[in-house]
Amino acid sequence: MLEVRGLKVSYGGINAVKGIDLDVRDGELVTLIGCNGAGKTTTLKALTGLVKPAAGHVLYNGEDIKALPPYQLVRRGVALVPEGRGVFGRLTVGENLAMGAYARVDHALIEADGERIYALFPRLAERRRQLAGTLSGGEQQMLAIGRALMSRPKLLLLDEPSMGLAPLMVQKIFETIRAIAAEGVTLLLVEQNARLALEVCHRGYVMESGTIALADSAEALLKNPQVRQAYLGE
Repeated sequence: MLEVRGLKVSYGGINAVKGIDLDVRDGELVTLIGCNGAGKTTTLKALTGLVKPAAGHVLYNGEDIKALPPYQLVRRGVALVPEGRGVFGRLTVGENLAMGAYARVDHALIEADGERIYALFPRLAERRRQLAGTLSGGEQQMLAIGRALMSRPKLLLLDEPSMGLAPLMVQKIFETIRAIAAEGVTLLLVEQNARLALEVCHRGYVMESGTIALADSAEALLKNPQVRQAYLGE
C-alpha cells in the first residue's frame, strides 16, 4: 500500500530525514520507533503532505503522492492523528468529528459513522456537546483518533498517541488501535513506548538520526539486544 524510497527532508541546513526506505503493506500494523529528534514526526509530516520532501518517492497504491497537498491525500484515504492531538478547542466534540468528514458528501453514512465513533469511545458520547478544549488529555486523544476515522481512511498514521497519558488511558488507546486494525484499516504508528508499539504491530523500523537503523518483524525486534537495551529499558 505504502512504499517510501530514498525519502529526504531538510529544514534549512538540517537534514532531518536522510534517505529512508520503508513499506507498509495492505492490512499491516507497522511501527516506527526511536528517540526524540530521530526524524519520526518529520517522516509522517512528509508522508501526509505537511512538509515537502527534498528527495525521494512516496508511493501510495502505486501513485507517487509526495507532491499532493494534504486535502487530496485525505480524499485518497490517508489520515493523520497528529502529535499533540490538534483538536479544535473552541468547537464541540461533535463539531470536531464533523470536521473529520469535511471531504465527504454521503450525509447518512457520516451520521452513522459518528455514532460508530461514539460507540468506540463512550466517553465522547457523553461529551458530544462539550468544547474540545475542556476535555482531558486522554479524551482529546480519543477525539483526535475519532476525527481521523470520520474520513474513512484506508491508511491511518498515528503520531505518539500515548504521549502524556495515564497508564489506564494508554491501555485504552492501544486497545482501540487493535480494534481499528481489526476493521481492516492499515496503520503506521510512531510511538516512543517501544514495547507497547512492538507488541501491537506486525513489523517495526528503528529510526536513529534521520536514518533507518533496523527493520524486522516486531517479534524479532522485541528480542533484539540492541533494541532491548536502547528502547526497552533493559
